[in-house]
Amino acid sequence: MTTVTHAAPTEISVRAPGASRMGFFTDTTVCIGCKSCEVACKQWNDLPADGSSFRRSGSYDHTAELKATTWRHVRFVEMLAPSDLQRQEATDALARGKGGQIPRIPATALADAGGGVAQEEIPDLVALAENGAKRDGAPRGQGGGAHPGEVDVAAAVADMDRWIFMSDVCKHCTNAGCMDACPTGALVRTEFETVILQSDVCNGCGYCVPSCPFGVVDRDHDDGRASKCTLCYDRLEDGLEPACAKACPTDSIQFGPYDELVAVASRRVARLHEKGMDGAYLYGAGDAEGEQIAGGLGAFFLFTEPPERYGLPAHADSPIQQNVVPATLAAFGAGLAAAAGVAAAFLSPTHGRDRGLLLAAVAGLSTVPDAVRILRHRRAS
Repeated sequence: MTTVTHAAPTEISVRAPGASRMGFFTDTTVCIGCKSCEVACKQWNDLPADGSSFRRSGSYDHTAELKATTWRHVRFVEMLAPSDLQRQEATDALARGKGGQIPRIPATALADAGGGVAQEEIPDLVALAENGAKRDGAPRGQGGGAHPGEVDVAAAVADMDRWIFMSDVCKHCTNAGCMDACPTGALVRTEFETVILQSDVCNGCGYCVPSCPFGVVDRDHDDGRASKCTLCYDRLEDGLEPACAKACPTDSIQFGPYDELVAVASRRVARLHEKGMDGAYLYGAGDAEGEQIAGGLGAFFLFTEPPERYGLPAHADSPIQQNVVPATLAAFGAGLAAAAGVAAAFLSPTHGRDRGLLLAAVAGLSTVPDAVRILRHRRAS
């Protein structure tokens, strides 16, 4: 069986001849939550280290969200353990399908080690490793299912509280709501098909902030101007990777020509499906899986949970295109219809008082549609 490994950094060229779009592919299955990308982003873009202390009690996610001073944000999502019934069903399925037994640490041993009273035993991950348990039910570097007697590490930890991590960033949307809303042209699309904000053109109106369906754009508290990820435009001009992708130790964040990234991501999803992770899918990769989120995202993701679990919407488009554009077109159409009615009235024989009524309507003394309706009623009678 052909093995499709996780893409190496050298597989995707930084600048490919004829590549019209560059982007990010973030594989959340290999993100370890180290926040190297956050630090590299702040260092390269000279962003303040606000939120660097653990002021948010009960969470390691101290930066909390994307904002004017945080252009990369590693989201920590705590997955709570399933119910006893769900845990028993998973254990039964494992016993039927794999034949292996999960070594567990007795509750008494946990209590002795911690000085307290343990309520239940947990999987002994050290014993799993020492006994040669196979990752995802297959020998390392090979595909296929588990052999008799082997144990899935994924199944072993499925009944534990666990974390999932996701490095979030500006999506550089194909249909960018922030660009639609900006009245000054501060938000522009570059030759790399990325969306950047020109701070010297921004007037601080803030229209772009609610126009982003992902909550990416934010206004700086000091000068009021908007701020967001530039996908390291200055580095791209010199043929360099963005700082976050360069710093990522697991290659969770990959950068390169967009079409190449989609191909790599699609192979990665297929590989995960082969290994039993049927829930793996691409979020925002345009037509890769038959969906269009904001017309396709320049920074797309591989998820194993619903997008809402990562703080992203299942469906997203520019609020401008969803609401303002249809309303504007409807109003424009109504205006054309009214103008046509007025023109028809003036071109046809009519009494002077009818003509005066139309002039009053145009002047705002009554609405044009009302005036047209009155004229039609008079002529019908």
